[in-house]
Amino acid sequence: MADIRYGIIGSGMMGQEHIRTIGLLEGAQVTAVSDPDEGMRSSAAHMAGKDCAEFTDHADLLRSGLCDALVIAAPNHLHHRILKDVLPADLPILVEKPLCTTLADCEDILKLAGVRTAQVWVAMEYRYIPPVARLIEAVHAGETGVPRMISIREHRFPFLKKVGDWNRFEAKTGGTLVEKCCHFFDLMRLIAKAEPVRVYASGSGDVNFRDEDYDGVRPDILDNAFVVVDFDNGLRAMLDLCMFAEGSNWQEAIAVTGDIAKAEAFVPGPSRFAPDGKERHSEFVLSPRATKREQREIVDVDAAILAVGDHHGSTFFQHQKFLEMIRNGGMPEVSLEDGLKAVRIGLAAEKSAKTGTAISL
Repeated sequence: MADIRYGIIGSGMMGQEHIRTIGLLEGAQVTAVSDPDEGMRSSAAHMAGKDCAEFTDHADLLRSGLCDALVIAAPNHLHHRILKDVLPADLPILVEKPLCTTLADCEDILKLAGVRTAQVWVAMEYRYIPPVARLIEAVHAGETGVPRMISIREHRFPFLKKVGDWNRFEAKTGGTLVEKCCHFFDLMRLIAKAEPVRVYASGSGDVNFRDEDYDGVRPDILDNAFVVVDFDNGLRAMLDLCMFAEGSNWQEAIAVTGDIAKAEAFVPGPSRFAPDGKERHSEFVLSPRATKREQREIVDVDAAILAVGDHHGSTFFQHQKFLEMIRNGGMPEVSLEDGLKAVRIGLAAEKSAKTGTAISL
């Protein structure tokens, strides 16, 4: 069976993680990359291998005929324009989160994609972090009973340096609660099997990038927030985000509490080694009310998979499923509608943090 040929649109940090990940997949290869930045483009093409073609524009990549599937990993504010250009080609697409930075742009893409036969999958990697996937499995199998509360804590490092510093500004990211946190709002919907009805947030940019200046314009993104989301089935969820807490033992800690038990997933950050030099493994913990005893599982992830990305192996497991879909058919596990709904919650949270009012959806 011939390899599936991938084209990567946007070859920065995340684009290169996709390239390294695809390199681990049997029956897949990256045959083309496009990026207007020569340094990133050249680096990505070298990473993909000697037969990888380089393009400065995604339109030229599309016309080349070198690709069977596309991965869009360009900056957030470019997703809408790129998707409008590539959707008519009717190739399978994996588009990085967030789908777009505005609700109107997301809605436009859903409308344009309605005439396609090929699938569009929104890259929500956090669904596929192994301990998080184990937690979702446990909740949906009834191990917690009826879930009533979700608590998601991400205490991590600041946004990294990107080409053009686009991730410093709400206009290009959608805001931190869209750019970063659409992952978590997607997880809330997935776990709850319900839709949000109200969002309340309190947040600010208190620590990071306060001394940066871009031609007189200061970064305006949040670096910490609390967000509460109420769902139509009575479940409530909370996000606790801090982006100046890189010393934390766990980067993500996710808890789902039901009437029978609490389930928790613990995920280390990209640096998996504690100060004593010992590797930190991710964990899943189930705590039944009846026994009051934790059932703790170490969730191992292959070192080769961990080495190719910064998302604890999730990009690999997502790509496995995406490739299987391309070969065998079926629907994306994360649809365009899922992508839109995650952006909607994030935008409501951004609005709530600015106005100090709860936002009804």
